[in-house]
Amino acid sequence: MIRPILLLAFLFGLSPQHSSLAEPLLIVANPSVGDATSLTLKDVAAIYLLRVTVWPDGTHIIPVNREIASDIRSEFSSAVLNQDMASLAAYWNEMHFQGKLPPLVQESEPAMLAFVQRVPGAIGYISAATPPIGVKVLGHVP
Repeated sequence: MIRPILLLAFLFGLSPQHSSLAEPLLIVANPSVGDATSLTLKDVAAIYLLRVTVWPDGTHIIPVNREIASDIRSEFSSAVLNQDMASLAAYWNEMHFQGKLPPLVQESEPAMLAFVQRVPGAIGYISAATPPIGVKVLGHVP
C-alpha cells in the first residue's frame, strides 16, 4: 500500500525532497565587506532589487542569484523579496529600461560559494546546511 501512495505523491510533485517546508538559508558576503556585520531581510531585499548598491565603506555590492529553476532561489525570492518569479521577471524587464541589470547568476551552491569567496563586494545565499567557509555570514532566512 505504501508504494502506490509514494508513486502517486511523486507523480503529483509531492516527493519527500520537495516538501513545502522551506529550508533555512544563510546570507553570505565576501570577507572584504568589513563594516557590514549583519543585515535585515529588508536590507537584503534592497540590495537584490538594486535600491542599495554600495557597502558602508563605498565598495560596490555585487549581488548573486542561483539559477532561476533552483528551489533555493524560489525560497529566497519568496522569503526575502516577497515576490514570485513572474513578478520578478516583470520587475527586471522594467529595470532593464532604466539601464539596470539583474544580479549575476551562479548555477550551483559550490559555484555561488566560490564566487562570493573570491569577488570583493559580492553577496549571495546558500543553504544553512552548507558550511560557510571563506565567507562572512550577514544574516539568516528562516
